[in-house]
Amino acid sequence: MTTSLLGHLHFGGADISLRKKFRLFFLVGTIVVLLGALKGAVHYFGFEILELTRLLTSGIGGAIFIIGFLLSSILADYKEAERIPADIRSSIEAIDGDLESFAVINPDFDLRGSRTVLIGMIEKLRAGLDHTNGHKNLPPVLEEIGKLTPILGRLEGMGMAANFVVRLRTLQDSIRRSVLRIYQIQRVEFVPSVHVLVQTLVISIVFMMLLLKTEGDPASALMFGFITYMFVYALYLVRLLEQPFAKGHGSIDDVSFFLLDELETKLRTDLAMDEKEG
Repeated sequence: MTTSLLGHLHFGGADISLRKKFRLFFLVGTIVVLLGALKGAVHYFGFEILELTRLLTSGIGGAIFIIGFLLSSILADYKEAERIPADIRSSIEAIDGDLESFAVINPDFDLRGSRTVLIGMIEKLRAGLDHTNGHKNLPPVLEEIGKLTPILGRLEGMGMAANFVVRLRTLQDSIRRSVLRIYQIQRVEFVPSVHVLVQTLVISIVFMMLLLKTEGDPASALMFGFITYMFVYALYLVRLLEQPFAKGHGSIDDVSFFLLDELETKLRTDLAMDEKEG
């Protein structure tokens, strides 16, 4: 019965364990517990000096509005980032399909060499975004994309129509543009002042909550925990979303590469079949 209820609530997701999905929740929860202990010490020793006034509640409400507005802007950039793997896959598949069709009518064309380059793009993109490479080592990917240029340059001389060559070069430029967009996102903060504003707002609100006079009852403790949880979680969320392609650092919030993983598997299968036929 409990398992069925959890399934209907979609807590786990299709491919994500509860432990991974709630990793950030437990991390922030630990910080909130520590802040709660600090709040208890402040209350016990009588260091609470702020009175609960309309000005304070208005300030907290204004901070919530500002952080929500900033998060909505960052989420818009995150949604753009989610479309990039699909654009890369569609371009690589189109290039591979056209080259495979050309190889059927021109056996002299090295289809295996082009597929090796396409697979290398995906491999180096994944490796460049890994935690060991700082999530932003993408120049090797651009070099791999450049290896397509001499391959495409020989096609017209081998009998491919000029308009098809232009199409393939356009697809190559599309892949390069997408990789450069990822490179820019990973290297540059969207708006550095936004992060400073969010960080200072969160620190200020938490500091004021620590110094706010309370009765020391369970209701006050719950309200303190709720407010600090909300603000600290928002602070961590901004930090995670500013690098949506951060791979290998334990987060589940990075942009999924399952489309490229599936494509790589397909290309490797086709390459193995080509080698057997060759």
